[in-house]
Amino acid sequence: MRVVKALARAKINLSLDILGKRSDGYHELETVMQSVSLSDELVFRPAAKVSLTVSDPDLAVDESNTVLRAVRRLQEVAGSDRGVEIFLEKRIPPGSGLGGGSADAAAVLVVLNRWWGLNLPLPALAEIAADVGSDVPFCLTGGTALVRGRGERVSPLPPLPAARILLAKPPVAVATAEVYRCFRAEAAGRRPETGKIIAAVKNGRIHQLPSAWGNLLEKVAFELLPELAEAKKWLQNYGLPVLMTGSGPTLFALLPEGFRQTREVRMALAEKGWWTHLGRLTGKGVAVRTCRKGGKESGEKTAGTD
Repeated sequence: MRVVKALARAKINLSLDILGKRSDGYHELETVMQSVSLSDELVFRPAAKVSLTVSDPDLAVDESNTVLRAVRRLQEVAGSDRGVEIFLEKRIPPGSGLGGGSADAAAVLVVLNRWWGLNLPLPALAEIAADVGSDVPFCLTGGTALVRGRGERVSPLPPLPAARILLAKPPVAVATAEVYRCFRAEAAGRRPETGKIIAAVKNGRIHQLPSAWGNLLEKVAFELLPELAEAKKWLQNYGLPVLMTGSGPTLFALLPEGFRQTREVRMALAEKGWWTHLGRLTGKGVAVRTCRKGGKESGEKTAGTD
């Protein structure tokens, strides 16, 4: 019996611009997304029925979970009630703006598309992904990409260098729906310069990103959680470029080469109850390994246009 393991990698937003409100009630987005090395791990085993267990006891395992939503959509496409047993090792904090639920759903689509012999091409899989969640189409392949609409239009960009980043999340939450409800375009402040960000990505000039990046949801999140604004200023005092990802509340900082105060920063944040993670930018979204008899892994495969 095969066992398949998948790494579902988190994302950050190098920019997040809101162009208006759509007729379907969603906001029209233009954002540059980037995969990072932080990942959840999903383990798939053959089974007669669908079941999901999770390492985090506070995480729902009903149909509200994006993992099961992705499974159900593929069952509909397959026209059958095929089963699978899934264990989710949760490492990406829920409700963090890091796209953990979307990454998990993308991993399900990638693995079961192959395992169940559906062999849907990437465009067809991306359509299903858009039904499951806004960030899921990007998470299928990950890397660096310009994402538009509700998240369904993904244009890949050249990969960025594997720069070090620090992720920092406070011990309080902010609901995505609340952030968007409070958003007012006229009061959002400086918009990101998406064209300049894309040019910097294409030229591999990562040091140019902070001068052009921005997140229009940051001001709203800072008003709802003032400690976020304080933490951003505190991190900037170390000379770090800092931005909030998604609707928050996680901040990320690009760490310059030779930066030697990472431990000091993490310890100070930990004393305040913040979760932190030291990672890197990565060019991959979902990475899949097949484990054969004896637990030996056959190597890593990454989702792509195949």
